[in-house]
Amino acid sequence: MKLVLGRDDLAGAAVAAVRESGTEVERVGVAPVHKASRGFVNASDVDLCELAIVTVLQAVAHGKPVLLLPLTTLGRHQHQTLVTMGGLSVADVEGHRVGVRAWSQTTGVWVRGFLTEQYGVDLRKVRWTTYEGHHVDGATDPSWVERAPQGTKLPADFLAGNVDFGIMGNELPADDRIRTAIHDAHKVAEQWSKDQGFVPVNHVVGVSETAAARHAPAILAAYDAMRTVLADQEEGSGPFPLHPVGFEALRGAFTKAAAYALEQDVVPRAVDYDELVDRTCAALDVTPARLGG
Repeated sequence: MKLVLGRDDLAGAAVAAVRESGTEVERVGVAPVHKASRGFVNASDVDLCELAIVTVLQAVAHGKPVLLLPLTTLGRHQHQTLVTMGGLSVADVEGHRVGVRAWSQTTGVWVRGFLTEQYGVDLRKVRWTTYEGHHVDGATDPSWVERAPQGTKLPADFLAGNVDFGIMGNELPADDRIRTAIHDAHKVAEQWSKDQGFVPVNHVVGVSETAAARHAPAILAAYDAMRTVLADQEEGSGPFPLHPVGFEALRGAFTKAAAYALEQDVVPRAVDYDELVDRTCAALDVTPARLGG
């Protein structure tokens, strides 16, 4: 088996568990981890891979052989990732230029969902700019979204004033001029989570259908090992886990993200979460309860 996981603690636990199950395993190093997504989704070049939640949804919608191992490797609040440098606020998004690394970037999907749901923004009245394509072959940007010139990067474009707002998480540059577009963004995010019952999820773990058929015991052993690591870290983390584990624990985040993705033309059809649960369980020959369902 080959696996790609961005976190050393989870990778170490998974590798040890797979070896103990009697299966040969190799951790493939890819940084940043999202760069492994294209090869995994379109060519199954690794067996188990950390993926953005929206990449999973796109893969399912486009008929790719991708299954879900329900483990959250990255969860976080997202309202603070909409930033600006001028005197603008979230009330000014319509009619202005907003940059996002890729239309299918999960942080962007969450933020655009907030814009429509909480602030009444018509996404088609925003001047969107993207900088990269999609991880899933067949996925394209909507016709009302512009692509920046090749080689242009969002952080530099934002600092140069070529876009009025940016949606940036880990790629946010250090500059004292930058501020959140949403006032009291962290308080707003916390209230959103209270209302929804979960914290937004960014990254989960995907499994190829071929690997599920060939290495089911090893994959289940890896799941158990990573679940233990994540459970140990959740103690005292707050009212809602940052790293939910199990099909039911992830249902809220997946269902909401799927609705946002459909509204934003990120996926070509609605994706029912139970479709993914059923396919995964059938491939691994387990009941949903085995994976927290």
